[in-house]
Amino acid sequence: MPITDLLERNAGLYGDDVALVEVNPTITEIRRVTWKEYELIEPNPFSHYRREITWKVFDEKANRFANLLLERGVCKGDKVGILLMNCLEWLPIYFGILKTGALAVPLNFRYTADEIKYCLDLAEVDVLMFGQEFIGRVEEIAEEISRNRLLFYVGEGCPSFAEHYDSLTANCCSTAPETEISDTDNAAIYFSSGTTGFPKAILHNHESLMHSAKVEQNHHGQTKDDVFLCIPPLYHTGAKMHWFGSLYSGGKAVLLKGVKPETILKTVSEECCTIVWLLVPWAQDILDAVDRGEVNIDDYNLSQWRLMHIGAQPVPPSLIARWKKLFPNHQYDTNYGLSESIGPGCVHLGVENIHKVGAIGKAGYGWEVKIVDENGTAVSRGEVGELCVKGAGLMTCYYRDEKATADTLKDGWLFTGDMAQEDEDGFIYLVDRKKDVIISGGENLYPVQIEDFLRSHPSVKDVAVIGLPDKRLGEIAAAIISVKEECTCTEDDINSFCQKLPRYKRPHKIIFADVPRNPTGKIEKPKLREIYCKEGLVASQIHS
Repeated sequence: MPITDLLERNAGLYGDDVALVEVNPTITEIRRVTWKEYELIEPNPFSHYRREITWKVFDEKANRFANLLLERGVCKGDKVGILLMNCLEWLPIYFGILKTGALAVPLNFRYTADEIKYCLDLAEVDVLMFGQEFIGRVEEIAEEISRNRLLFYVGEGCPSFAEHYDSLTANCCSTAPETEISDTDNAAIYFSSGTTGFPKAILHNHESLMHSAKVEQNHHGQTKDDVFLCIPPLYHTGAKMHWFGSLYSGGKAVLLKGVKPETILKTVSEECCTIVWLLVPWAQDILDAVDRGEVNIDDYNLSQWRLMHIGAQPVPPSLIARWKKLFPNHQYDTNYGLSESIGPGCVHLGVENIHKVGAIGKAGYGWEVKIVDENGTAVSRGEVGELCVKGAGLMTCYYRDEKATADTLKDGWLFTGDMAQEDEDGFIYLVDRKKDVIISGGENLYPVQIEDFLRSHPSVKDVAVIGLPDKRLGEIAAAIISVKEECTCTEDDINSFCQKLPRYKRPHKIIFADVPRNPTGKIEKPKLREIYCKEGLVASQIHS
C-alpha cells in the first residue's frame, strides 16, 4: 500500500495524540503554540520555541496542501521541490505532495543558488517550496526558475516573487483528494550526498518508502509509546526513513533544531524521548562535554532513553565503549544504507550484537547482501570486495541518467561502491568507499581502517585520511586531524602513536585542520582533496 495510507490510518486511530513536536532553542521567546490557533497557551519550561501537532491535524494539513496543488494544476507524476530547514511544516508538505500522486523532491539546505537551479532542472521540478533561510538564494535565480514553476513560501515575511503557503492553504479543503495511488507509482526523488561528485537524482516509488517504514519498525521494535528524537535534516533519507518507524507505529517524534550536547540532553529529558539517532560528531561532543565537566547527566531525566543508534558513517568502536560506560543501560545499534536503497537498514547490526561493534551487521529485514570482486563474483569470507544489496527498497533508477543506472543496478542488485569484508560469523565490516581507496606502491590502503585507528588517540576529535599524489609511490596517505579543544597534539605524537600500525598503513603526512562533514555526517573528501592535492604542495604548506 502507498505510504500515505499510514498517515490516514494514524489520523483515524490516534487523531488527538501528538504526532510531531518542533523544538527550536535558537528562538528565545517563551511561548507554546498550537498549529491551529497560533496563540499563547502557557509559559514554556524549555524557555524556547515549541510547537506541536496531532495526527489528525497533520493529516488535515497534508490534505489542504494536496488540494491546493491540484487546484493549481499539479498532476500525478509532477514534481514538487522542498527547500526547508527542519520544521513542523516539513512533513505535512511532503505528504501533501504524495497525496496528489506527484513526487516530492527534497533539496539539500546547503545548496548554492546555482546548485538549487541545477537540481530543479535535473528533476524537472514544477513547484518549489522554500523557507526564510533561502530567500536570498532563491531570489538570485527567481527570474529564471519562476518562468515555468510555482514558488510557494513557508514562514513569515513572504517575498514578492513567491506566494504564501499559509494563506493559500488556510481555506483549502481538509479532506483527502481522490487520487488513486499504487505501490508502483513514483513517489520521490532524492539527491545523492555528492561526496564522490555532483549529486544524482534518485527515483523511488511508494513500495520503496513503505519498505523502509517496515524495516525501521522491525529493527528497533518501535511501539506507540516510543518517542523518537530527530535531529538530522529531513531532506535526507537517513532522517526521514528513521522517522518512518514512528509513522508505522503511530508514535510521537520530536524535531530538534540544535546539536549542542546540553540541547540534546534537555530535549530528551523534557520530551521523554526513548530513541535517539546521533551522528558520530554529536555523540563525541556529548561525551567530551561530560568529560570536561560542562554537562552533568544527573541534571536530566534520561531513564526512559532506551536506544542510541548511529548511522551515515563508520562508527569507531572506541566511541561506543565510552558511550556504554556513561550509559550502561542503553541499547546500541547501527544501520548502513544509501539514498539509493531508501536510506538506513539494508545492512543492520541489531541491538543484540553489541559485541560486534565496528561491524555494520548483516542483511537487514527484507534485504539480501553479497560482496563481489571486480568481475561481480562473490568473494570468500575475509576477502575485500564491493558490497551489493537487493530488496524492495531499491531505487527505480537514477532519474534521466541511463548510464549511471546501468553501472549501479545489475540483475536486481545495487552495487554500492563501498568496499567491505565479512568475518567468520557473517558480520560485514565496511573497509572504504571504492573511490576513496588509496593505492600506494601497489598496496591498497583503506582510509576508514586508518581513521578508526587514529580516532582511538585520546587527543583526536575527528580525522579524515585521503590520498595525495606522489611521484614514487603513486599516492601516499595523508591524515587530516582535528584535535580536541582541551588537548595539544604534535606531528611527533601522531607518528609515535602510528608505530602500532603496519608500516605501509602509516600516514606519510599529518595535517592539523578541521574535518569538513556534510549535514548527514559524512566526511567531504572531495573538498579535502581539492584543498590538499594541489600539485607542488609541500610539507611546510600542509603544516601551516
